[in-house]
Order: sequence, then C-alpha cells, then structure tokens
Amino acid sequence: MLRFEVGADDLLRSRFAISPLFELDNLLRKLSGLSPYRLPGAWSARLMPVYRKLRATTDLDAVLALHSRTRGPGFAAPPPRSLAQSIEDDLATVRATALADARTEIAQCLNLRPAYDERILAILRSDDVVERTARALQTAWTELLAADWLQLRALCERDVVHRAGQLSRSGWVAALDGLHPRVRWRDGGIEILRSSENRTVSLGGQGLLLVPSAFLWPQVSAHVDEPWPATLIYPARGIAALWETPSAVIQGALGTLVGRARAGLLTALDQPASTTQLARSLGLATGAVGDHLAILHGAGLLTKARSGRSVLYRRTPLGDALVAASSAIR
Repeated sequence: MLRFEVGADDLLRSRFAISPLFELDNLLRKLSGLSPYRLPGAWSARLMPVYRKLRATTDLDAVLALHSRTRGPGFAAPPPRSLAQSIEDDLATVRATALADARTEIAQCLNLRPAYDERILAILRSDDVVERTARALQTAWTELLAADWLQLRALCERDVVHRAGQLSRSGWVAALDGLHPRVRWRDGGIEILRSSENRTVSLGGQGLLLVPSAFLWPQVSAHVDEPWPATLIYPARGIAALWETPSAVIQGALGTLVGRARAGLLTALDQPASTTQLARSLGLATGAVGDHLAILHGAGLLTKARSGRSVLYRRTPLGDALVAASSAIR
C-alpha cells in the first residue's frame, strides 16, 4: 500500500493537470500488450493497423523497448505542469533532456527488460537518441491520438471541474469519493491499495498533483520519484462510457422522446459541463449543442450557472427523473 500523508497546507497547494504524453504512453502500452487491459474492439480495430505501420516505418520500436510492465523512460513522459499542457509543451521538454540523463534512464530501463535487437540498440546508443525519441513520439501522437484528443481532453476537463469543486467545498473525502476503488481517505492520508509501492510519503506542504486520464482506465497510478512531484493519476469520470457502444437509453425511449442528440446531451449531463466540453466529448458541432441545450433548458430539464468564463449546464431533478425512467424501461 502507498500512503500520502496530507497536511493542512497540502489542500491549498494541490492542483490538477493534464498530460498528453502520459496518455500516449498508456495508449501504446495497451496496443503493445504491456498493459493487462485492452482497448475496446472498435478502437483496437481502428488503431492497430496504424500502430503496426508506425513500428515498421519509425523508431517507435526503440521507444517501446524501454517499457516494462512497471516502468518506462521518464524523459519520454515528463510530468505535466498545468491544465493547459499541450503536446508541443511535452515534446519540447523531451527534446530538452540532456543526453547523459537520457542514457542513464535508458540503462535503467534495459536492466529491467533487456533488448537484443541490434537495430534497436543502435538507436538507443546513438548520440541523437533524444531527438529520435521525440520524433517517434510526435509521429505516434499525430497518427494515433491527435484526432481523438479534443474529445478525450474535454472528458478530463469535465472531471477536473467536478473534483476541484468537491475539493474546494468539502475537502479530500469528497474529492476522492468514487475516484477509484483502490483509493481511499483514512486517518489524515490518501491510501492507494494494492500499489507496487509499499511506503508512506509525506506531501510536506507541497500538495498533490492530480491527473485525470483516459487510457489509464481501469487502473490507478501514483508517482513519488523525481522528476515527477507526488502525483495521483486516475481514470477520468465518464471515460468508461466512451469505450462502450451507444447507450440503449439514447437509442430507446429517451431518444424517441427528445431526439438522439438531445438524449445524448441529457444523459451526459449528470455532472456540470460547458457547451464546448460537451461538443468535444460527444463529437458534435458547438452551435448544434448550444441549440439543443437551449431547448432542454427551456423545457426545465437542465439548469445553468456561470463559472468563470464558462456557462456550465447540469440536469435538473426533472431531467434526472426522465433519464432514470427511460433507463428503467429499456
């Protein structure tokens, strides 16, 4: 069990971030078979041919050779700094890695999982291994993840809106509620059960970095060693629904009553979200989403409230009852 000891100052200094390269890292683990969990069939069928092409035409095999079930090259998935983190930010950090530091990490990774392919070893021993790693990751991002990123990022951002509100209003117990079955609050600390780490780490007033993830699902992960700060990475709320086929609720009575698009929006709004977030997460045009939300709001099925620069929508009790009743008669 890994335990984070939490003090009063840690609540003030805890923050959220999104990590594009960490998402790519976890996607590659699923495609390569290093993760015990697989992508849903439709995602795998779409991405696996691209993945195989990248292995044949880029230096991706050299990057994959550095991964084991418990470790990967830290310089290839740097810690995120903020919610505004972009893939360009991440790749710039990768390219800024000193060659000596990269070689130290490469040696550590190969000690855990030796590589014997001379082509791969030649890449890993080259003087431009950092740049070749960055280029392979950039191409993999473009080919495998870029098209879906706005949708995945919107789901992560919605999770942050929920968790940050819970944390600021009600503290750690509320923020961790439902985060993951293996994460709990107990006696002034955050515990991650069945972790590969077995130790207690004090946050020391520096707070905890919380990172919602799409491709980590259904696992949870914690980082305690440099260069990462104390970090908890967890599946974003609602990400499981992304992997599933369209809900029978949407296809059935609710869709017949209000229309498929509005049924999808109403089903998605069990937690607050903005027009832009909904458009990205559901793959709909922003203008169309705004029109549908206005109709649902006018019908008393949604409420809205301003939060900073955004207007957040959420189901009313009437909307909750309609979704629940439609689900019950599937």
